[in-house]
Amino acid sequence: MEQLQRATFDEFKSHVRGDVVLPGDANYDEVRQIWNAMVDRKPAAIVRCTSRDDVVQAVRFARRHELLVSVRGGGHNIAGNAACDDGLMIDLSLMKRVEVDAKARRATVEPGCVLADLDAATQAHGLATPLGINSTTGVAGLTLGGGFGWLSRTYGMTVDNLLSAEVVTADGGLAHASELENADLFWGLRGGGGNFGIVTSFEFHLHPVGPDVLSGLIVFPFDQAKAVLTQFARFTETMPDELNVWMVTRKAPPLPFLPEQVHGKEIVALALCYAGDPTAGEKLIEPLRSFGKAYGEHVGVQPYTAWQQAFDPLLTRGARNYWKSHNFVRLSDDAIDTIIEYAGRLPSPLCEIFIGTIGGQTARVAADAMAYSSRDANYVMNVHGRWETAAEDGRCIAWAREFFARSQPFASGGAYINFLTQDEGERIEFAYGAMYGRLVELKKKYDPGNFFRMNQNIKPD
Repeated sequence: MEQLQRATFDEFKSHVRGDVVLPGDANYDEVRQIWNAMVDRKPAAIVRCTSRDDVVQAVRFARRHELLVSVRGGGHNIAGNAACDDGLMIDLSLMKRVEVDAKARRATVEPGCVLADLDAATQAHGLATPLGINSTTGVAGLTLGGGFGWLSRTYGMTVDNLLSAEVVTADGGLAHASELENADLFWGLRGGGGNFGIVTSFEFHLHPVGPDVLSGLIVFPFDQAKAVLTQFARFTETMPDELNVWMVTRKAPPLPFLPEQVHGKEIVALALCYAGDPTAGEKLIEPLRSFGKAYGEHVGVQPYTAWQQAFDPLLTRGARNYWKSHNFVRLSDDAIDTIIEYAGRLPSPLCEIFIGTIGGQTARVAADAMAYSSRDANYVMNVHGRWETAAEDGRCIAWAREFFARSQPFASGGAYINFLTQDEGERIEFAYGAMYGRLVELKKKYDPGNFFRMNQNIKPD
């Protein structure tokens, strides 16, 4: 590899406008770092693309020299697939342009954008598309795996709002994908991850949102968890699509609206967002307050962009993370009891269990309409293991795996591909369910040599 660097990387630099970063360069360690500190890979080179043409040149260079390729958008993926050892990291994080056509309600987005970039550009026009809940997440990875958040019950998954994509394919060519052009590729991009190419431009449908929304937190003591979770489960089965309520149980961070003596104690929090008129929303959320005697709440009308960033301090880069995830059609009493049991013995102050509520519009799309197929999932549970030192790895990973196994009997089929860790390759087929065979055939067509394999990989054979 060093011989390859000496002989050819200088020439490669002359073919791209972006920078090529090599081991030993002053910014190498900074550029190769990704969100999950458990992943510490060292590429032979990092090409910091500034245009679609740079991406094309990078793919062709990697093919010519038979280099393993990883693709970085936001670098936020839990499995750490944005970085590779001894190969070429194609870094898209400098490609951050967003163009909004407010009249047509469309946004064209480059793959280096994080959610905050897209939200800021669209909210300037009172528009948004469904995204995730952490503003530092990359738009590209979120979208290619499905994407869901506060607006999904009202407006669907992120992929339900994708109108087209510009793709650099495994042979270094270009393809435009939409319902009308390369429709099979478009089908696979919507949930199939990075298996079929590198998307250099996304086009999204936008919806009227905000710019202010009713949102916030209601925090209950952990000893009321059974009552709160049971009522949460039943309430969310019948709430209107415009309302979304999630549940998180963890040790309380130092939130200013909580008494100081609560900080560090186990809590159950309900996080809510109402996408309609705040006055109507206030009436709808009133029953949540009766689920128990709350420690405190912080609920009110605030900018949608602020709510999208509310959880960023709990999800900063640099911690060690290990996740396990299940889909649920319904939260049974047994599932609730298991959640409470493991939430009662969190192995780190940073660990948490959250239940993201979807359903609504996400369930009205046919299961075979695109690669993302878990349309029966009304809830997605993430066992979010998070800690600071390698010495804690064994204890925290064991807790997450044990809870995952104990809760599995109550889960439904499928899995959210963006929540799979690097050791869950055996769950990929399960995640896609009946769509997996079709995805294999698509992989054979667009990437028969499995050039794009640093992902939740769909093997072509």
